Amino acid sequence: MQRLRFAHHRIKVLPRASSPSDSLATPATRSPVVVQMSIQAAPRTQAIQLLEIDTEYLRETLLTLLSIPSPSGYTDQVVHWVGKELMRLGIRFELTRRGAIRAALSGAQRAPARAIVSHLDTLGAMVKNLKDNGRLEIVPIGYWSSRFAEGGRVTVFTDKMGARRGTVLPLKASGHTFNDEIDTQPVSWDNVEVRTDDFCASAGELAENGFNIGDYIAFDPSPEICNGFINSRHLDNKAGVASVLAACKAIVESDAHIPVDCHVLFTISEEVGIGASAILHGDVAEMVAVDNATPAPGQNSRERGVTISMRDESGPFDYHLTHKLLDLCEQFDIPHQRDLFKYYRCDAASALEAGNDMRVGLVAFGADASHGYERTHFAALTSLAELLTVYVQSEPTFQRDRSTLGPLSGFPHQRTEVELDTRTQPVQRAQKRSLDERISSPPPAPGAPSDDDDDQS
Repeated sequence: MQRLRFAHHRIKVLPRASSPSDSLATPATRSPVVVQMSIQAAPRTQAIQLLEIDTEYLRETLLTLLSIPSPSGYTDQVVHWVGKELMRLGIRFELTRRGAIRAALSGAQRAPARAIVSHLDTLGAMVKNLKDNGRLEIVPIGYWSSRFAEGGRVTVFTDKMGARRGTVLPLKASGHTFNDEIDTQPVSWDNVEVRTDDFCASAGELAENGFNIGDYIAFDPSPEICNGFINSRHLDNKAGVASVLAACKAIVESDAHIPVDCHVLFTISEEVGIGASAILHGDVAEMVAVDNATPAPGQNSRERGVTISMRDESGPFDYHLTHKLLDLCEQFDIPHQRDLFKYYRCDAASALEAGNDMRVGLVAFGADASHGYERTHFAALTSLAELLTVYVQSEPTFQRDRSTLGPLSGFPHQRTEVELDTRTQPVQRAQKRSLDERISSPPPAPGAPSDDDDDQS
């Protein structure tokens, strides 16, 4: 991938002793790369290390997170687990009223602070009605197709009878009864129901067994690991959270230099559109969201390496922060690719829509069949965690961002140089001259003839 270099991201690689095995080393075993990054607005220079990621910790953390049901609105249990894990790592944190987590990796200076955000909530469902046939009518939590709910084993969390089990089935589920009608029934949430593992043949019997309207439903993730791949529901975004925690562990254990405060945020309602709208500290100047990318025909996302998103359906991500992330991947040999998403939004979008003025970016792991039975590779999760470690060690994108308002002086530039066809240059110069003359000439007095009048005559 061709890389554009920007003046405000000057990175110098420090020499290191090479070994014969370096060329064959995997991301988890290769010798650490140490570089120096200097930012024009921040004259001091600090060494940055590519930290080794504990892949066994990453794997076990992901499997534990997947085992904890957390559909949006039913996230208390996973909040408790992540909170205890942060305590074990020695990372201080606090909770919002509803349970979003604001952790902090303290830096050499407080501002301009940065944030990394990932979400703990997943897709799920809720009981809409108790049906006369003894089954449960359901509606989705989050935005996903009932096609991927059919056949899923689920847990229904009742108010008085605890967790009950069941299976999501289409209304016409028996081939021996409905024959070809099974294949012609529409795919929609109106055409599925939950068959509970109880003897229930009426709405009354469902009520007697503790079921009620509004009960939360969690789908079994059913994880399976094979050849480095993990197949499971809810990799969006349990895999992202596991990568963030693995990066935090590497940073804490290495005692790496952190130039500015980094707030590590875990939201609890991203799948329903709220996300990071009410969790941010006021001094956060830039934020990187961690979520899944979408390998599919027409997309450039992959299940290996980091996917750097250039935009989602809410619009482009910050130009400078995004190119800084690309720069870091290039300098530290982190496999990566770019992509953009037309039908996708993340925590960053909700933060901006809530009125937060900050630079935002999105880094992602490729999750095939997103919002279905998903798959990714641990190589992608490792690369993602590596990028987060070097990002946290880097200087702020712009020191001037510590202030919410400032002068034009010092405001950055985007790349604008272009190769012009020489045949167009005289025309463009003439147009520029004309514009300059109009700007420098005083407006005509009222009633006086103007150049436009001459043109019309």
